[in-house]
Formats: sequence, structure tokens, C-alpha cells
Amino acid sequence: MLKQRPMMDIGVGSFIVANALVSRQARGIAKTNLRNAISSTCPLIILGFARIFFTSSVDYQVHVGEYGVHWNFFFTLAAVAIMTSMINLPPSYCGILGWFILVVYEVFLLLGLNEYLLSNERGHDIISQNKEGIFSIFGYWGMYLVCVQLGNYLFFGKPGDAVLRTNDWARIRIWSICLLFWLLTVFLDRHVERVSRRMCNLAYVTIVLAMNLQVFAVLTLADYVPGYKVAALIEVFDRNLLGSFLLANLLTGSVNLSMDTLSVSPFTALAILVGYAYILSIAAAVAHSYGIRLKFW
Repeated sequence: MLKQRPMMDIGVGSFIVANALVSRQARGIAKTNLRNAISSTCPLIILGFARIFFTSSVDYQVHVGEYGVHWNFFFTLAAVAIMTSMINLPPSYCGILGWFILVVYEVFLLLGLNEYLLSNERGHDIISQNKEGIFSIFGYWGMYLVCVQLGNYLFFGKPGDAVLRTNDWARIRIWSICLLFWLLTVFLDRHVERVSRRMCNLAYVTIVLAMNLQVFAVLTLADYVPGYKVAALIEVFDRNLLGSFLLANLLTGSVNLSMDTLSVSPFTALAILVGYAYILSIAAAVAHSYGIRLKFW
């Protein structure tokens, strides 16, 4: 059986999936060059360095086993965007390249790279200090490219594919692909390599895809609910995903700095979670009402 994973492990991969499924590449509406990609990702790089500065200045506990000593997820997002801009493939070919990258990366992991990434030994060079974050880029990049093709196939496609856009056929496709990824995850986890967000290996990619597609699959059943409509709260969060993500990080850091979260009572923990959700919801609603949207690409 699959071991339980912290939701944070699924969250970072889900952020990549959400971006890729509805990206410009998936919609096939624009091509970007390297210069534009670097320009658009500069804010992410600045956020990455800002995170290093603030966590160091307040002596915030950082688990180096996640991304390394200096690396963080903002750098990974920027790297994926820059690497994707260098190929400019049609969405129908992105998945082929994505799977190729993921399989080759998995082969290198099985040949010994996994032992290097999971070991606690680090050299003094920048690569060794940040080995988890740097090498996991290949896993996240492959995941992004696969999701570009999935997004194009499931949600956009060719203008003439009217039959493929019917609700019933879309529902069948999403449920079928979701089941396929779950079966692939079980096989990889049991017979190839255990799921690892730290390495962003092939099993991690498939479980992230399976869980996200499962959410989509369940949502496709909403048509059977009389009077169903998209909740306003979902719409306001959808408009400001990056802003909500940044605020959530700030709130999490504030809580971790102000108390020992491992020793609080269940009632206190519940109160913190309720307050956390309330503040995030209010902030997203206010940003939506004033037309504020934080987006760099």
C-alpha cells in the first residue's frame, strides 16, 4: 500500500498541474521566447531570494531535505517556465517530450541518483547544497509538459472536435485517465520506486496527476446535482491563485513562529485552521472585488 504523504507534498505538485492544464501552451494561443520567459519569471526569482532572506533573518526552521539549503519552490517554478519557453512545441507534442524526460530521469534515479539525493551528505558546492531542488526540476518539468498536453486534450482541443467537448464524453475521458494514473501509480510505487516528492520521481508525478484528475472527475458529476452552480468562493480564489498561495505561506510562517504547533491542543489547532481559512477567504474576496490580480505570466 502507498504510505501516507503530507498534503504539502501533494500541494506543490498540484500547483504545477493547475498552471499547466490552463496555460497558454495548453490553449495553443501564444508562443514565448526565452527573453520574455526570463522577464516574466523575474518576480518569482525575487520571491525566491526574498524567502531565503526572511527565513534566515528570523531564524525560521527550514527542512533542507525538501529542496536543499538555498533552493525553494519559487525557483522551481521559474526554472520550469524558462525551460518550457526554450522548446516552444505544439501542445500535442509536449506530452511526448514530458514522458521522455520523466522516464530518462527515473532511469538515472534507479542507477544511483536516488541514493545521492536521499543521503544527508552535502558538499560545499552549490549543486550539492541544493541537490533535491535542482534535480527535481526535471520531474516537475516533465510533469508540466505532460499536463500541457492533457489540458489541451481534455479542455481545449481542436475547434472542430465538437463531439469530444460534450459533457458525457469529457466525463468518460477524465474518469478513464484518472483510473489509468492510479493503476500506474500503484505499479510504480510497488515495483519500481516508492513515491518521493523530494526527488519528484515518476511515481510522485503519477500520484499527483491521479489525485488532481480525481478531483476533476468528481466535479464532472456536478451536472447531476439539481441547481448546481460554481461557488463564488471558488471563483475568487481562481482569480488570484498566486496571491492566495503567498498569503497562505505568510500565515503559515506566522503561526509557526508564534507557537509550538506540535504541542497545541486539538481545539486550538481547529481554531487556528478556521481562522486561517477565514482570513484567506476574506483576502481573496476583497482582492476580487477591487479587481486585484497577482500574475506574472
